[in-house]
Order: sequence, then structure tokens, then C-alpha cells
Amino acid sequence: MRIGVPLETRPGETRVAATPETVKKLIGQGHSVLMQKGAGVQASQPDSAYEAVGATIGSAADAFGAEIVLKVRAPEAAELKQIQSGSVLIGMLDPFDNDNIAAMAAQGVTAFSLEAAPRTTRAQSMDVLSSQANIAGYKAVMIAANEYQRFMPMLMTAAGTVKAARVLILGAGVAGLQAIATAKRLGAVIEASDVRPAAKEQIESLGGKFVDVPYETDEEREIAKGVGGYARPMPEAWMKRQATLVAERAQQADIVITTALIPGRKPPVLLHSDTVANMKPGSIVIDIAAGKGENGSGNCPLTQADKIVEVNGVKIVGYTNLASMVAADASALYARNLIDFMKLIVDKDAKLVIPAADDIVTACLMCRDGQAVRKN
Repeated sequence: MRIGVPLETRPGETRVAATPETVKKLIGQGHSVLMQKGAGVQASQPDSAYEAVGATIGSAADAFGAEIVLKVRAPEAAELKQIQSGSVLIGMLDPFDNDNIAAMAAQGVTAFSLEAAPRTTRAQSMDVLSSQANIAGYKAVMIAANEYQRFMPMLMTAAGTVKAARVLILGAGVAGLQAIATAKRLGAVIEASDVRPAAKEQIESLGGKFVDVPYETDEEREIAKGVGGYARPMPEAWMKRQATLVAERAQQADIVITTALIPGRKPPVLLHSDTVANMKPGSIVIDIAAGKGENGSGNCPLTQADKIVEVNGVKIVGYTNLASMVAADASALYARNLIDFMKLIVDKDAKLVIPAADDIVTACLMCRDGQAVRKN
């Protein structure tokens, strides 16, 4: 089949949906691959690297005119018009954006959104949320270290001893756990909190101290288990207890990283404005959920999307696409996710076959034959 990979045009998006590594594999499977000119440049992959493995370099129209189009982000209106009816689109298409899904259906596109893949063992190799969150957790710590005006590790020098930075991480999913591991490597003292009781063991195994918010009812304990690998919104009483405990820990912290996201919902407020007001001057907040809340906020209402703001001497970082700041590795992991998913819908003869009974395929299928399959 003809596979097209266009240049991502959304502001700040530097990733690409295929790398020379995955293009070589696709060509080896009997496909032809057309890369839009410059598609991989911002991810440190020049056109020559794609040509060296057998890809053709062409225009945006060429890439969007392929039978299968691989993208990082959902196509914008002008891009969608270039995708032919009956073709297949695979990418991170935002499965909760009903208007976008309807537009793709109207264009006659068969669209698969990989964010909707179930959190199962079989789907791990195509779990784009995990692969990109892993990078976001790493980059969050590196940005914090850059913005923080002190050392991260404890240092003993002739001029005296420098204390290690205290890092508080809220949310111990993939991003949070990677943030713990990265901060630990840099020598910080780490505390972390998560609604899920199973996170305690994971946090402690990485060298962090678990901030325990006790459950007062069986209902709280049951909700905290989450569903499908994701956290669920906790009851108001538990959230108030957590806010009190977080406020105490945040006052002692030098860096706070918030990572809580719930698919299809606004992110919970974990770091309240009055908590930030009581933090030490020079402290840093990295809000990985930036841009997903009210008015571009995230887990903190003071966050501003894609900006660094200072409130009472506390810097709040609201970058919304941390994975794109590590574009080369982010693209490499994402491209492997895509090629593993394609194995489910392309047979050994390089022909498109969409299995109706495959749980991963059906979960990711957004629209087909002019009809939206998923409705939220």
C-alpha cells in the first residue's frame, strides 16, 4: 500500500509519524512510503535519511493522497480536505473530540485514534499515551532543574554544604513515575502522591516517599483502584483531605510536578492557588496537565498554557507539549507504536484488512464508511 507521512503543522509540534527505522520496515513489508519534504527535519531526521532507506520525498498533497496517512496530531481542516475518501488515517486524533471525528467521517476517512487503545498487555507496544507520557515526565524534571536556581543534589564543598532539592510529584502514572526516576538520578529528595493504592509500591521502588491520603470509606477505596489503567475522579471529601496534605508538603518543596490527567475529563485541581501563595520564593511548578483545564490551566488554576508565569516568587511552567521538546526520541517511540498497530490492520500481503473482532482495533476505530463509530 502507499503510505504517506505529512509534515506536522500545528504550532510547537516537532514530532514526525515515521522515522527511517520504521520506514525501512514498512518498505520491507511491501509498502511504498512517501514523506513530505522536511517532515522529519525538526526531529533530527533529514530527507536524505529517508531517501537512503527507500522512501520518496514529495509534497503535502502527495503525502495526504496516500492510501494510508500516518500523523502525529489530528489533521486541521485544510489538511483533512486533502485526504481522499476511502483512505486510512492513523494518529493521535483525540477520540473525545466529537466534532473532529464527525469531520473525518464526512470526508469518508477510516480513522484510528491510538489514544483509545485499551491498557492491556497485548496493546502495550502501541500505547502512545504511555510512550509520550514517559518522555513528558523526563522532560518535566529537566525543565524544572533548568528553572530552579539551586542545585538538585546535595553537595559538600569547601564553601559549605548545599542541601538537596525537595521534589513533590502529584500523580504516579507513567509520567509521574518517570519524573520520580529522573529526579532521583539528579539527587533530589522525592515525595509523591497518587489516588491509586497500588502506586505506593511503585513510588517507593523508585526511591520516593509515598504521601498517603487515607481512605475513610469503602467507596473511596473502590474508586481509587481506577479503571482500565486510569485513575477515576475521587469524591470531594477525599480531594479536600488531599489538598490539605499537598498544601503542607508543597510548602516544604522546592519543585512540584503535577501529572494528573483523566481521559475525556478536565484535569483535577491538585495544587490550589492558596497553596502556591504559601510556597517558598524560588520554587518551581511544572504542570504537565497544562492546557487541559479551564482557560488553559491544568492541575493548578494559575497555570497558563505554553507560558511561564511567576506568582509570589513561584514559577509556574505550563508547556503543553513536553514530548515535542524531545522530538527525536519521542518520534522514534511513536513511530514504533504506529507500525505495531498497523500489523493488526494490514495482512502479510500488504493489503488492508480491518478485523471486526479485534478489541484493540475496534477501540481505536473512530469512523468508517462515512459514519462516526465512536460517540462520547
